Amino acid sequence: MSERTVAAISTPQGEGGIAVIRISGDEAIKIADKSFRAFSGQKLETLKGYSAAYGEIVSDNKVIDDAVALVFTSPKSFTGENVVELSVHGGKLVARDALRVVLSNGADLAGPGEFTKRAYLNGKLDLASAESIMEIISAKNETALKISRMAKEGNLSREIEEITAEILKLDAAISVYADYPDEEIEGLDTPTFLKTLEKIEENIKKLLETYDAGKVIREGVDTCIVGKPNVGKSTLMNVLCREDRSIVTDVAGTTRDVVESTVTVDGITLNLSDTAGIRSTEDTVEKAGVERSVKRLNNSALVLAVFDVSRPFDNDDRKLISALGNNAIIVLNKNDLQSVADMSLFEGKNTVSISAKDNSGIQKLYGEIEKTVNSRKISGDEAVLISERQRNCAKRAYESIAEAKKSLLSGITIDAVGVLIDDCLSALLELTGKRVTNEVTDEVFKRFCVGK
Repeated sequence: MSERTVAAISTPQGEGGIAVIRISGDEAIKIADKSFRAFSGQKLETLKGYSAAYGEIVSDNKVIDDAVALVFTSPKSFTGENVVELSVHGGKLVARDALRVVLSNGADLAGPGEFTKRAYLNGKLDLASAESIMEIISAKNETALKISRMAKEGNLSREIEEITAEILKLDAAISVYADYPDEEIEGLDTPTFLKTLEKIEENIKKLLETYDAGKVIREGVDTCIVGKPNVGKSTLMNVLCREDRSIVTDVAGTTRDVVESTVTVDGITLNLSDTAGIRSTEDTVEKAGVERSVKRLNNSALVLAVFDVSRPFDNDDRKLISALGNNAIIVLNKNDLQSVADMSLFEGKNTVSISAKDNSGIQKLYGEIEKTVNSRKISGDEAVLISERQRNCAKRAYESIAEAKKSLLSGITIDAVGVLIDDCLSALLELTGKRVTNEVTDEVFKRFCVGK
């Protein structure tokens, strides 16, 4: 356990029903007793774990607020330490004043992610499970939430443990061979050894493949809607958002800056940007908006390029078409009107015909978005790599085991590839935190919010 007893507000800043001040450490209950006075007169140190008392936060006999104190005793708490959670009325000032009382009575202010870090250091969860907590908090859709919950419950860690168990068998066989080189050791003949390496390599490869698909689910796809003025970009934005996010008028150039929103389309989160109409203009303000639109076009992972098929295409349309890449979906809008546009310009490109005005063709657009994003379907029960750190560990493990297989096929003896197998094992143990440096753990918890 840490020598410091720490405290922080563990609920979001703002107004709400309650605010929670969490205290953790050896002195948590003692500090809470100095800060809290139960109406029953009972001291918190006399309570059993998982017990609560109703009273008030006090400082020099001045009442700060009514409060409920919930006591957790070591090791049966989130952090594995003594923990007291003081619930006061929700509000910035009340929570701030209650925290100040706790700090004045001996607690130190907790750092980012310090409570979760203590849970990890005290063996309450491994590093992979700890990382999932911030993903639970920031989940943007149901699939992302389920993936994060399952990671917290240990499905990724169990998958890694199964792989490391196979590696440890190889390590053990190599160790025995080093001591008894003339003995025939089970599993150490080249064909069997190679088959085991291939199985490990395939399992790690499958894990690596979950990262990009999982990232799309968790973080969403940066998507911009581009096109000339008055082609229906803002109407499409509002259809996708199912609300009026962008102003729609008959006046060309109404949108002069980027309008942003986040929507979920068939389980895929789109970080949408409705941009200013792209056209040649001498208007200083509109020109600045066009420049921002072009920048978004170049930087977005997905582009919805809208064209009005009820009007002949001009030079601005042709310039936009030539600027589009493979990440673009051509949205041919206003199919409720007679088409007079030259469709030959879109030959070989990914097109969808819609009417944003009456919502026709929108389901087809959803399907094209899914195909273009190329997001692999991930089950919420599947083990998924959820951080760049985890991906780097898995990548190192994969490269080491692939090199071991390559070396074995080139004629190098089994005992000589032992170093590469150890490298693979070290990378996977780092992923779950069983063999990791303090610098790595500090970096992991640095991105947590204070109070978690």
